[in-house]
Amino acid sequence: MDVISLECPAKINLSLDVIGKREDGYHDLKMIMQSVCLFDKVTLKKSLSGINISCNNQKVPVDQENICYKTAQLMFERFELKSGLDIIIDKRIPIAAGLAGGSTDAAGVIEGINLLYELRLDLKEMMEIGLKVGADVPFCLHKGTALAEGVGERITKLDPVKAWCVLAKPSDISVSTKDVFGAFRNDEVQKRPNTEMMIEYIKNEDLENLSESMVNVLETVTIREYPKLLNIKNIMIEFKALGCIMSGSGPTVFGLFRNKEKAEVCYHRLKDYLEEAYLVETFISEE
Repeated sequence: MDVISLECPAKINLSLDVIGKREDGYHDLKMIMQSVCLFDKVTLKKSLSGINISCNNQKVPVDQENICYKTAQLMFERFELKSGLDIIIDKRIPIAAGLAGGSTDAAGVIEGINLLYELRLDLKEMMEIGLKVGADVPFCLHKGTALAEGVGERITKLDPVKAWCVLAKPSDISVSTKDVFGAFRNDEVQKRPNTEMMIEYIKNEDLENLSESMVNVLETVTIREYPKLLNIKNIMIEFKALGCIMSGSGPTVFGLFRNKEKAEVCYHRLKDYLEEAYLVETFISEE
């Protein structure tokens, strides 16, 4: 095998809580993460030498700063792989959006190199490699519905959440995760997610209570900086979303719906308002 293509799904956070700050400067987190059916496509081709990146989005770096480059370089060095690699990214997930677009591409590179070079790594081994390049990469390898703890490396599989999602990202807002966490203050948080209760709602397939329980504590930073996101949340609630919050550090806001028809009405309303709006289903992991 000399070439492989993989579809790499975006993620949303059904909840995000910051437990505290670690000595290494990172934050301990507790989050329920969910893959959705919005995909980048990553194609890997063996080449004679070097790691070469190309992408259909000019805002994505194609040099050594690209997370896919860093991932491939790490694996080539670790496993002493010969030859080179061309990485072609068909970018469909908005960038700097809180949807793990870069992390899911990196996960695709790990999966792809594992298959191309017949490394026979299991999921745990791939997730350990993923953590070295990004905190969301382990979940992006796991996919589906999961509880993520620590910096994101401790993943516990949860029952699947079946829902329709409307995603909305203002094209004039891009957010730096590092800056959001730098500005975050735990003492400013007035409401936190009850993660254990949400897991019970997931087990019981209680989408209504799950949706109403969604909380992302990073909204205290990003929505304060960009009030436009609150307007989007209000539109989603007006158009019958069961619940809506910001994903990750933002600025993407998503709403959950039980049926496609109501989700479509909300999607078309937001599409009149925003260029980057998406109607997707949750992604159910095959594992």
